[in-house]
Amino acid sequence: MTAYHCTLASDLPADALDVRHRQNEIAVIVPVYQGKAMLEELCRRLVATLSTLTQEFSIILVDDASPDKPWSLMQTLGKQDTRIKAIRLCRNFGQHSALTAGIDYAYARWYVIMDCDLQDAPEDIAALYKKAVEGHHVVTAYRAKEGHDLGKRALSFLFYKMFQTLSGVHLDPNVGNFRVFSHAVAEGFRGIRERARFVPASFEWMGFEQVFVEVPHHNRAEGRSSYSLRKLLTLAIDTVLAHSQVPLKFVVGAGIAMSLFSFVAAIIVFGRALFFGYDVDGWASLFVASMFLGSVQIALLGIVGIYVGRTFEETKRRPLYIVGEKLNLD
Repeated sequence: MTAYHCTLASDLPADALDVRHRQNEIAVIVPVYQGKAMLEELCRRLVATLSTLTQEFSIILVDDASPDKPWSLMQTLGKQDTRIKAIRLCRNFGQHSALTAGIDYAYARWYVIMDCDLQDAPEDIAALYKKAVEGHHVVTAYRAKEGHDLGKRALSFLFYKMFQTLSGVHLDPNVGNFRVFSHAVAEGFRGIRERARFVPASFEWMGFEQVFVEVPHHNRAEGRSSYSLRKLLTLAIDTVLAHSQVPLKFVVGAGIAMSLFSFVAAIIVFGRALFFGYDVDGWASLFVASMFLGSVQIALLGIVGIYVGRTFEETKRRPLYIVGEKLNLD
C-alpha cells in the first residue's frame, strides 16, 4: 500500500496510524542498504539484547531499495518472529528518509535508531536505554573508538567541519545516528517534513535535552560504506541549504565587497586618466579582471538559484518516501 505524506505530524498515512493499536516499550528502526549479509546476525543480537530489557519490543527494518535485495530475507525473519517488522520502499530515498519511514510507522515509549552494518553494537542499546529511563529525552551514543579507516574518518571530519561552519549547528563527528529517544521526541521529529533531511541536525534543532553515553564503534562486519566523497559532499550541501542561510549572506557580503572594490578601482582609473591621460596598456589585466568578476557573478547567481530550486522542491510537497510493501505492520 502506497503511503503519501504531507507536512503535518498529525497527517501521517492512514496505514501508519492503523498499526498503532499497541504501544511497545522499545522500537528499533534500522535502515537497510547493502546490509543483507549482516541482517540475520543483527536481528539475532537485537532480539537477545531487547529480551533482557522488555518483552514488548519491535524491530522495524526499512529496505531502502538496497541493491543486494534483502526483502526476501526480511520476510523470512519476520515470519520466524513477528516482532521483526519490515517496510520496503519503492525506490532509494536515502538513509535519512528511510529512518523517517521507520519512525512514522513505529509506536513505542522509547525509540532506537541505528545502522545495519553492526558498527553500532546491538548490545549497547541496554546502556543507552537505562540512561534514558533515568529521565532523559535523548541519549546519544558517543563513539569512543572510531570504527572507520583513516580515509573515512578524514571525510567525516571534513563533512562536519563544513556543516558547522556554514550552518552554525554544532555536531560532533564522533556522534552518528545511534541513539535512544522518547515518544515526545519522535512526535516532534514527525513534524519535520522537509525533503533535505539529516537526522542528527533535526535532533539538534528540536532542542530536547541530550546526554551522551560512550560506546565502542566497531569495524563494519562486511562490505564497504555506501557514503563516498561525492555522496558526503552532496549530503553536506543539501543539509547546509536546509538548515542555514549563511551561503546567501555570503552572496550579499561578496556583492558588497565587489561593489566597494569596483568603486575604488573606478576612482583610481578616473584619476589616472585625468592627470596622466589614457593609456592603451593593461588590456590583459582588464580582460582577466572582467573574466574573474563574471565568473564570481555566475557563481553567486548559482547559489541563489540553488536556494530557489530547493524552495520549489519543498513547495511541491511530494512524499518523503513511498512504501511498496509492509510486513507484520497490519
